[in-house]
Amino acid sequence: VRADGEIITTGTRAKKSSAGYDLTHLFIGAEGTLGIISEITLKLRGIPQSIAAGACSFETVKGACDATILAIQTGIPVARIELLNAAQVKACNAYSKLTLPETPLLLLEFHGTEADVAEQSAMFGEIAKECGGGGFEWATRPEDRTRLWQARHDAYWAVRGLRPGAQAVATDVCVPISRLAECVVETEKDLETVGLISPIVGHVGDGNFHCSMLVDVSDPDEMQRADGFLHRLVERALAMGGTCTGEHGIGQGKQQYLETELGPEAVQAMRALKAALDPHNILNPGKILPS
Repeated sequence: VRADGEIITTGTRAKKSSAGYDLTHLFIGAEGTLGIISEITLKLRGIPQSIAAGACSFETVKGACDATILAIQTGIPVARIELLNAAQVKACNAYSKLTLPETPLLLLEFHGTEADVAEQSAMFGEIAKECGGGGFEWATRPEDRTRLWQARHDAYWAVRGLRPGAQAVATDVCVPISRLAECVVETEKDLETVGLISPIVGHVGDGNFHCSMLVDVSDPDEMQRADGFLHRLVERALAMGGTCTGEHGIGQGKQQYLETELGPEAVQAMRALKAALDPHNILNPGKILPS
Protein backbone atom coordinates (compact mmCIF):
# COMPACT_ATOMS: atom_id res chain seq x y z
CA VAL A 1 0.00 0.00 0.00
CA ARG A 2 1.56 3.29 -1.12
CA ALA A 3 1.43 6.57 0.75
CA ASP A 4 -1.49 7.74 -1.42
CA GLY A 5 -3.50 4.59 -0.62
CA GLU A 6 -2.94 2.88 -3.96
CA ILE A 7 -2.48 -0.87 -3.72
CA ILE A 8 0.19 -2.30 -6.02
CA THR A 9 1.44 -5.83 -6.70
CA THR A 10 5.21 -6.11 -7.00
CA GLY A 11 5.61 -9.68 -8.24
CA THR A 12 4.07 -13.01 -9.24
CA ARG A 13 4.56 -16.65 -8.31
CA ALA A 14 7.08 -17.12 -11.10
CA LYS A 15 10.51 -18.20 -9.88
CA LYS A 16 12.20 -15.25 -11.58
CA SER A 17 11.19 -12.17 -13.51
CA SER A 18 12.71 -9.38 -15.62
CA ALA A 19 9.48 -7.38 -15.76
CA GLY A 20 10.61 -3.86 -14.96
CA TYR A 21 12.20 -2.64 -11.75
CA ASP A 22 12.58 -5.04 -8.83
CA LEU A 23 9.92 -3.39 -6.70
CA THR A 24 9.61 -6.37 -4.36
CA HIS A 25 13.10 -6.02 -2.94
CA LEU A 26 12.88 -2.24 -3.03
CA PHE A 27 9.88 -2.24 -0.71
CA ILE A 28 11.21 -5.06 1.48
CA GLY A 29 14.42 -3.16 2.15
CA ALA A 30 12.82 0.25 2.65
CA GLU A 31 12.10 -0.08 6.40
CA GLY A 32 8.51 1.05 5.86
CA THR A 33 9.55 4.38 4.30
CA LEU A 34 8.11 3.70 0.82
CA GLY A 35 5.01 1.60 1.49
CA ILE A 36 3.25 -0.79 3.84
CA ILE A 37 3.40 -4.49 3.00
CA SER A 38 -0.12 -5.85 3.43
CA GLU A 39 0.08 -9.21 1.68
CA ILE A 40 2.91 -11.63 0.94
CA THR A 41 3.33 -14.89 -0.92
CA LEU A 42 5.72 -17.34 0.72
CA LYS A 43 7.66 -20.07 -1.03
CA LEU A 44 7.78 -23.39 0.83
CA ARG A 45 10.91 -25.50 0.64
CA GLY A 46 10.93 -29.27 0.89
CA ILE A 47 12.33 -30.98 3.97
CA PRO A 48 15.67 -32.62 3.10
CA GLN A 49 15.98 -36.37 3.27
CA SER A 50 18.61 -36.04 5.97
CA ILE A 51 19.61 -33.20 8.29
CA ALA A 52 22.65 -33.26 10.53
CA ALA A 53 23.46 -30.64 13.14
CA GLY A 54 26.89 -30.25 14.62
CA ALA A 55 28.67 -28.28 17.30
CA CYS A 56 32.41 -27.72 17.38
CA SER A 57 34.42 -25.74 19.92
CA PHE A 58 37.61 -23.91 18.92
CA GLU A 59 40.67 -22.70 20.77
CA THR A 60 40.29 -19.19 19.35
CA VAL A 61 37.66 -17.11 17.62
CA LYS A 62 40.09 -16.71 14.72
CA GLY A 63 40.21 -20.48 14.32
CA ALA A 64 36.40 -20.67 14.20
CA CYS A 65 36.23 -17.90 11.60
CA ASP A 66 39.06 -19.42 9.55
CA ALA A 67 37.21 -22.75 9.48
CA THR A 68 34.12 -20.95 8.21
CA ILE A 69 36.10 -19.17 5.50
CA LEU A 70 37.74 -22.40 4.32
CA ALA A 71 34.41 -24.25 4.28
CA ILE A 72 32.80 -21.56 2.12
CA GLN A 73 35.80 -21.22 -0.19
CA THR A 74 36.06 -24.97 -0.75
CA GLY A 75 32.38 -25.16 -1.66
CA ILE A 76 31.02 -27.28 1.18
CA PRO A 77 27.23 -26.67 1.01
CA VAL A 78 26.68 -25.76 4.65
CA ALA A 79 22.99 -25.05 5.23
CA ARG A 80 23.55 -23.09 8.45
CA ILE A 81 26.69 -22.00 10.25
CA GLU A 82 26.60 -19.80 13.34
CA LEU A 83 29.38 -18.43 15.52
CA LEU A 84 29.16 -17.86 19.26
CA ASN A 85 32.24 -16.28 20.82
CA ALA A 86 33.47 -17.35 24.26
CA ALA A 87 31.47 -14.63 26.05
CA GLN A 88 28.28 -15.71 24.31
CA VAL A 89 28.86 -19.40 25.09
CA LYS A 90 29.42 -18.54 28.76
CA ALA A 91 26.14 -16.63 28.80
CA CYS A 92 24.28 -19.49 27.12
CA ASN A 93 25.67 -22.04 29.56
CA ALA A 94 24.38 -19.99 32.47
CA TYR A 95 20.98 -19.24 30.96
CA SER A 96 20.16 -22.52 29.21
CA LYS A 97 21.85 -24.79 31.79
CA LEU A 98 24.28 -26.16 29.20
CA THR A 99 27.79 -27.55 29.71
CA LEU A 100 29.48 -26.35 26.54
CA PRO A 101 33.23 -25.61 26.69
CA GLU A 102 33.44 -21.87 27.22
CA THR A 103 35.48 -21.21 24.11
CA PRO A 104 34.36 -20.01 20.64
CA LEU A 105 31.74 -22.33 19.17
CA LEU A 106 30.44 -23.06 15.69
CA LEU A 107 26.96 -24.51 15.23
CA LEU A 108 26.37 -26.10 11.83
CA GLU A 109 23.70 -27.83 9.84
CA PHE A 110 24.02 -29.95 6.70
CA HIS A 111 21.16 -30.97 4.39
CA GLY A 112 20.84 -33.63 1.66
CA THR A 113 20.85 -37.38 1.34
CA GLU A 114 22.40 -39.45 4.10
CA ALA A 115 25.52 -39.90 1.95
CA ASP A 116 25.72 -36.15 1.21
CA VAL A 117 25.40 -35.21 4.85
CA ALA A 118 28.01 -37.74 5.94
CA GLU A 119 30.48 -36.50 3.31
CA GLN A 120 29.90 -32.82 4.11
CA SER A 121 30.29 -33.44 7.82
CA ALA A 122 33.54 -35.35 7.32
CA MET A 123 34.96 -32.63 5.07
CA PHE A 124 34.18 -29.91 7.56
CA GLY A 125 35.58 -32.00 10.38
CA GLU A 126 38.97 -32.07 8.62
CA ILE A 127 38.90 -28.31 8.12
CA ALA A 128 37.95 -27.70 11.75
CA LYS A 129 40.80 -29.90 12.94
CA GLU A 130 43.28 -27.84 10.90
CA CYS A 131 41.94 -24.65 12.50
CA GLY A 132 42.15 -25.77 16.10
CA GLY A 133 38.67 -27.21 16.46
CA GLY A 134 37.91 -29.90 19.01
CA GLY A 135 35.75 -32.97 18.61
CA PHE A 136 32.43 -32.62 16.83
CA GLU A 137 29.11 -33.45 18.42
CA TRP A 138 26.72 -34.55 15.68
CA ALA A 139 22.98 -35.16 15.82
CA THR A 140 20.40 -36.24 13.24
CA ARG A 141 17.28 -36.83 15.38
CA PRO A 142 15.07 -33.70 15.59
CA GLU A 143 15.14 -33.60 19.40
CA ASP A 144 18.94 -33.89 19.44
CA ARG A 145 19.32 -31.16 16.80
CA THR A 146 17.08 -28.89 18.84
CA ARG A 147 19.22 -29.48 21.91
CA LEU A 148 22.38 -28.57 19.99
CA TRP A 149 20.83 -25.34 18.67
CA GLN A 150 19.36 -24.35 22.03
CA ALA A 151 22.30 -22.08 22.80
CA ARG A 152 21.76 -20.06 19.64
CA HIS A 153 18.01 -19.85 20.10
CA ASP A 154 18.43 -18.45 23.62
CA ALA A 155 21.32 -16.11 22.77
CA TYR A 156 19.54 -12.78 23.31
CA TRP A 157 17.96 -13.69 26.64
CA ALA A 158 21.21 -15.27 27.76
CA VAL A 159 23.02 -11.98 27.14
CA ARG A 160 20.41 -10.03 29.10
CA GLY A 161 21.01 -12.37 32.02
CA LEU A 162 24.70 -11.43 32.22
CA ARG A 163 23.95 -7.99 33.64
CA PRO A 164 20.43 -7.57 35.00
CA GLY A 165 19.21 -4.00 34.79
CA ALA A 166 21.52 -3.06 31.93
CA GLN A 167 20.16 -2.10 28.52
CA ALA A 168 21.02 -4.43 25.64
CA VAL A 169 22.17 -2.49 22.56
CA ALA A 170 22.31 -4.75 19.52
CA THR A 171 24.09 -3.88 16.31
CA ASP A 172 25.48 -5.72 13.30
CA VAL A 173 27.94 -5.37 10.45
CA CYS A 174 28.77 -7.60 7.49
CA VAL A 175 32.11 -8.04 5.74
CA PRO A 176 33.38 -10.12 2.81
CA ILE A 177 33.85 -13.66 4.05
CA SER A 178 37.61 -13.44 3.44
CA ARG A 179 37.88 -10.63 6.04
CA LEU A 180 35.62 -12.21 8.65
CA ALA A 181 38.31 -13.55 11.00
CA GLU A 182 40.22 -10.27 10.96
CA CYS A 183 37.12 -8.22 11.69
CA VAL A 184 35.86 -10.38 14.56
CA VAL A 185 39.29 -10.59 16.21
CA GLU A 186 39.79 -6.82 16.05
CA THR A 187 36.28 -6.26 17.40
CA GLU A 188 36.93 -8.51 20.41
CA LYS A 189 40.19 -6.65 21.13
CA ASP A 190 38.34 -3.33 20.91
CA LEU A 191 35.72 -4.48 23.41
CA GLU A 192 38.38 -5.65 25.83
CA THR A 193 40.25 -2.37 25.56
CA VAL A 194 37.22 -0.22 26.37
CA GLY A 195 35.93 -2.59 29.05
CA LEU A 196 32.49 -3.32 27.58
CA ILE A 197 30.45 -6.52 27.90
CA SER A 198 29.28 -7.44 24.41
CA PRO A 199 28.95 -11.10 23.39
CA ILE A 200 29.17 -11.81 19.66
CA VAL A 201 27.03 -14.11 17.55
CA GLY A 202 27.14 -14.34 13.80
CA HIS A 203 25.58 -15.80 10.69
CA VAL A 204 29.16 -16.22 9.65
CA GLY A 205 28.44 -18.06 6.41
CA ASP A 206 27.38 -14.62 5.14
CA GLY A 207 30.15 -12.70 6.89
CA ASN A 208 27.51 -11.14 9.14
CA PHE A 209 27.92 -10.86 12.92
CA HIS A 210 26.08 -9.14 15.76
CA CYS A 211 27.31 -7.47 18.94
CA SER A 212 24.99 -7.22 21.94
CA MET A 213 26.36 -4.58 24.29
CA LEU A 214 25.14 -4.37 27.86
CA VAL A 215 25.31 -0.76 29.01
CA ASP A 216 24.14 1.33 31.94
CA VAL A 217 22.29 4.13 30.15
CA SER A 218 22.54 6.32 33.25
CA ASP A 219 26.35 6.27 33.14
CA PRO A 220 27.61 8.98 30.73
CA ASP A 221 31.14 7.57 30.62
CA GLU A 222 29.90 4.09 29.72
CA MET A 223 27.56 5.46 27.07
CA GLN A 224 30.43 7.44 25.56
CA ARG A 225 32.61 4.32 25.42
CA ALA A 226 29.76 2.36 23.84
CA ASP A 227 29.16 5.05 21.24
CA GLY A 228 32.86 5.11 20.37
CA PHE A 229 32.90 1.34 19.98
CA LEU A 230 29.87 1.37 17.68
CA HIS A 231 31.53 3.99 15.48
CA ARG A 232 34.79 2.03 15.24
CA LEU A 233 32.91 -1.19 14.50
CA VAL A 234 31.28 0.38 11.46
CA GLU A 235 34.49 2.05 10.31
CA ARG A 236 36.27 -1.29 10.59
CA ALA A 237 33.66 -3.07 8.49
CA LEU A 238 33.62 -0.36 5.82
CA ALA A 239 37.42 -0.35 5.61
CA MET A 240 37.27 -4.08 4.88
CA GLY A 241 34.82 -3.63 2.01
CA GLY A 242 31.79 -4.46 4.13
CA THR A 243 28.57 -2.74 5.14
CA CYS A 244 27.46 -0.87 8.25
CA THR A 245 24.50 -3.24 8.62
CA GLY A 246 23.80 -6.65 7.14
CA GLU A 247 20.35 -7.16 8.65
CA HIS A 248 19.31 -4.58 11.24
CA GLY A 249 18.84 -1.69 8.82
CA ILE A 250 19.85 1.96 8.87
CA GLY A 251 16.94 3.32 10.94
CA GLN A 252 18.19 6.46 12.67
CA GLY A 253 21.36 5.22 14.35
CA LYS A 254 23.37 4.52 11.21
CA GLN A 255 22.25 7.32 8.90
CA GLN A 256 25.64 9.00 9.20
CA TYR A 257 27.35 6.04 7.52
CA LEU A 258 25.11 5.68 4.47
CA GLU A 259 26.88 8.25 2.32
CA THR A 260 30.31 6.97 3.34
CA GLU A 261 29.34 3.46 2.32
CA LEU A 262 27.49 4.15 -0.93
CA GLY A 263 28.41 7.69 -1.94
CA PRO A 264 26.33 10.89 -2.22
CA GLU A 265 24.96 9.96 -5.64
CA ALA A 266 23.37 6.76 -4.34
CA VAL A 267 21.86 8.57 -1.35
CA GLN A 268 20.44 11.21 -3.69
CA ALA A 269 18.85 8.46 -5.77
CA MET A 270 17.22 7.13 -2.60
CA ARG A 271 15.93 10.62 -1.79
CA ALA A 272 14.39 10.83 -5.25
CA LEU A 273 12.59 7.51 -4.75
CA LYS A 274 11.31 8.62 -1.34
CA ALA A 275 10.03 11.95 -2.75
CA ALA A 276 8.32 10.21 -5.67
CA LEU A 277 6.55 7.51 -3.65
CA ASP A 278 5.93 9.45 -0.42
CA PRO A 279 5.90 13.18 -1.30
CA HIS A 280 4.34 14.20 2.02
CA ASN A 281 6.81 12.14 4.06
CA ILE A 282 4.17 10.29 6.08
CA LEU A 283 5.69 6.78 6.01
CA ASN A 284 8.16 6.23 8.83
CA PRO A 285 9.57 9.76 8.54
CA GLY A 286 13.10 10.39 9.71
CA LYS A 287 14.35 6.88 8.95
CA ILE A 288 17.21 5.79 6.65
CA LEU A 289 17.97 9.10 4.93
CA PRO A 290 20.07 11.69 6.83
CA SER A 291 18.45 15.09 7.41
